[in-house]
Amino acid sequence: MNRFFVGTFLLLCLACKEKPKMNITAQEIVDKSIEDSGGVRYTNHGTSFLFRNRKYISESFRGRKVLKRISFFDSTIVTDIKTNASFERYMNDTLVNLSDSIANRYANSVNSVHYFAKLPFGLNDKAVHKELLGEETIKGKNYYKIKITFDENGGGDDFDDVYLYWFNKQTFKAEYLAYDFHVNGGGQRFREAYNERYVNGIRFVDYYNFKPKNKKTSIFEIAKLFEKGELELLSKIELSEIKVVEN
Repeated sequence: MNRFFVGTFLLLCLACKEKPKMNITAQEIVDKSIEDSGGVRYTNHGTSFLFRNRKYISESFRGRKVLKRISFFDSTIVTDIKTNASFERYMNDTLVNLSDSIANRYANSVNSVHYFAKLPFGLNDKAVHKELLGEETIKGKNYYKIKITFDENGGGDDFDDVYLYWFNKQTFKAEYLAYDFHVNGGGQRFREAYNERYVNGIRFVDYYNFKPKNKKTSIFEIAKLFEKGELELLSKIELSEIKVVEN
């Protein structure tokens, strides 16, 4: 009988060692990261920047969040304007009539660039679910690894995509992210942040954008593939002429 209890006790000890309890939650990590990266300035300041020869502007107007993208084509200026309730496209000063499907595609494109530029701020949106998966080491640094999923209601057209974020354990800054997507045949991306700078109190970074060389890989193993050199560089995501002004 004593041997039975001793054996059970040892098994319980081993189980505890295999799954150590974290003394911090995913929500606390994200909150600390947002506070360090800009905090309340995300809500009371507007931003503008250039990305791939297009100007992106976010501002508040009468209590509404307004996202803009301005594209320049010779004598034509195309202005896309997205709010929580609508999307409009103007060619010079003329409103363009768009089908719902096209308008939705343009709106998602505008929102995506603004979303990534302001990370980690968007990780506290109502539709976001956070799960702390544990810790992982990348390039000799220790990170909290957090899984992000979305509600179908409020999560956008790509609500079923899975995201991973790696937050530096010392600074709580988000330095890597990855996502598994399903549109246009699907795939995976891994981004490494670089060129960190603060503009009027808000953190901005650029990214090296990678994809796996082998399509049949798990998104949860993508950081290990990065360490092994098994990802290929697709592009650089660089922001320029960044401005931050109080609304």
